Amino acid sequence: MRDIHSHILCGIDDGARTIDESINILDMLYKKGVTDIILTPHYIKGTKYNVANREKFDLFIELKKKYSKINLYLGNEVYIDSDLVELLKKGEVATLNNSKYLLVELPMSSEIKDLDSIIYDLMKNGIVPIIAHPERYAYIQKDITYLDKFIDMGALLQGNYESLFGKFGKNSEKTLKKLLKKKYISFLGSDIHRENHSDHTELVYKKLLKILKDEKIVNDLLDNNILKVINNDEVSIT
Repeated sequence: MRDIHSHILCGIDDGARTIDESINILDMLYKKGVTDIILTPHYIKGTKYNVANREKFDLFIELKKKYSKINLYLGNEVYIDSDLVELLKKGEVATLNNSKYLLVELPMSSEIKDLDSIIYDLMKNGIVPIIAHPERYAYIQKDITYLDKFIDMGALLQGNYESLFGKFGKNSEKTLKKLLKKKYISFLGSDIHRENHSDHTELVYKKLLKILKDEKIVNDLLDNNILKVINNDEVSIT
C-alpha cells in the first residue's frame, strides 16, 4: 500500500510538529503495511504555509536519514492559485516526486470561477493537476457533476480514505462513495497530520472492496496508480 497525501514533514504546516512525531507516524503506517509515502506539506501563498522547495528539501533529507523503513518522496498540497505555473518555475512549490503531477487543494465552501483556466494553464505547461479530497468541498457535495468539466480537461481526483470512516462528516462520506462508484477517483490517501489523529489504514482495503466489489480497482486506488505517479507514468481514470 502507498500513500499519495500526507502532512508528515515536520514544522512547516499543520501536520507533524517535530521530527520525532514524524517518525512515530511513519512507524505506525509501516506497521500497517504502507511501503511508500509522498510527503505533501501545504503551500498557501500569502500565509505562513509558504515554505519554498529548498527548505522543504532539507527537512526531507533529514527525515530520510532518520527513517528508512518506508520509501519517502517529496511534493506539496498547493492551494489553488492563478500563479501556479509561475510558482512551479520559481521553485516555490513541488510536484509529486518531481513528476508532472501536482496535488492541488480547492476552497472548502465556495467555487473558484476561473478554475477551468487554471487547469488549462497547468495542462498547457505539462502539469497534471490532482484535486485533493473533492468529497470535502461543499459545492461538490451538492452536485458532483461540478467535476465533470475538469475531469474532461484531464484533471485527476484524490479522495481521503478517512472520509469513508466518517472523519469529515456524513456528507463527505456519502460524496466519496458516490465518486468512487462513478469511477471518478484515481487515488486514495490518508491526508494524515498528527500521530494522535484517527487512522484506519489497516481497514480501508476491506471497506473499499465492500463498496466497489472489484479487487483491481481497489489495488489501483491504494497502490498501482500512486506508483505510476511516483514513476511519472500515465494515470487514467479508474
